[in-house]
Amino acid sequence: MGDAVYKVMTAEVATTFRETGHFAGAEIDIADGYIHFSTADQTAATLAKHFAGRDGLVLVTIDPDQLPEPLRWEPARGGQLFPHLYTGLPWTAVTAVDPLPLDADGRHQLPGAVSGTVV
Repeated sequence: MGDAVYKVMTAEVATTFRETGHFAGAEIDIADGYIHFSTADQTAATLAKHFAGRDGLVLVTIDPDQLPEPLRWEPARGGQLFPHLYTGLPWTAVTAVDPLPLDADGRHQLPGAVSGTVV
């Protein structure tokens, strides 16, 4: 398996994804024409920037070797290269779904496989 990439979504969306076996993307993904992912090092900043204080989220771990086409690494926030997928995401590429609970200060707790730090 190549280095995993990560997608933040609501638990409800993740359940529907699992049940249908396919994820076409969140509203922003559909508008941009690709599914946004983050690397392990980028996930904390993604949560802080786009999901601060939101409860009921999960972190979906994706095996890029199981994707229907290769990821495209394109510049985004601060010139960093972010992984993007220009087709739908199959459930068969998912290796884990972890809850992202909030701590007492409203910060997401990342699973240890990503960084083990509090966002």
